[in-house]
Amino acid sequence: MSAAEPPGDGDDQLLVVIDPVARRSDGESVRIAKDVLSAGAHAKICLPDTPEEFARALSRRGARRPVVVGDDRALLRAVAQLHRERELAAGVLSLIPVGAAHALEVAHALGVPRGAVAAARTALDGAVRRLDLLVDDSDGVVLGRLRIPAPPPPPPGSGTPHAGVTAVWDTCRSLVTSLVRPAPVAATTTPGTHRLRIEADGVLLSDLDTPVRDLSVTSQGGGGLADVVVRTGSGEDVTAEAKAVTVSGADFRYRADIQTGGPVRTRTWTVRAGAWGLMLPGPASADAAAGARW
Repeated sequence: MSAAEPPGDGDDQLLVVIDPVARRSDGESVRIAKDVLSAGAHAKICLPDTPEEFARALSRRGARRPVVVGDDRALLRAVAQLHRERELAAGVLSLIPVGAAHALEVAHALGVPRGAVAAARTALDGAVRRLDLLVDDSDGVVLGRLRIPAPPPPPPGSGTPHAGVTAVWDTCRSLVTSLVRPAPVAATTTPGTHRLRIEADGVLLSDLDTPVRDLSVTSQGGGGLADVVVRTGSGEDVTAEAKAVTVSGADFRYRADIQTGGPVRTRTWTVRAGAWGLMLPGPASADAAAGARW
């Protein structure tokens, strides 16, 4: 799973964890990153084949500084692992982005250089930037952006009436139900919307009687706040800045960076200010990255 590279001239001790997807998708960029890192530091190269081996390599890093070679999923896996170990605040991560463009959107938004050489040099000589982290009440993490988009429409034919014996049974059941209790008043729901209760730092932004098309919670990068945007069914945007956002309602799914979570009926996300460190280019480039759009 791992191999030791000859020590470089630098005093830095690195643990270079190369994601298997990166090895398969762009072996040349992986080789270049290994050469640059090994020339500038004492680098131990790990080649995990499974998520379990990936986690085991990180947990055995010792005093070595971890460098992840891979895409957004590999970075998120590393951050989540260190967060679970409660070791995230004590160290700093580096990323060499290798993968398809759509799988590196989070890395680029954070300010990680796009090329393997530039990213490897940043891992060696860059500046540590402390970044905020969104943490939910199940210990999940979000590096940049959380979304709760409108649910997909029901599949065609899902409302087609049953036929034969099943149709007779449905009719009898409806008749008995109507005789036992009054029919409930159906809540009108605009297609492509949610019925969610959304609170930001305890302030109600939207209640169950307001259709919601989309919710977006985006970390500002630093400062301990997140930008919250609720897009209602009427097209109006309700915005706020908050340290904590709570969403509740019928079962809903959410998109945390590149991963889908749920269904859940309630979830709270809290901003942890400066919770993790990432090696980025010098101060000027880091300032530019602070204004990146997700």
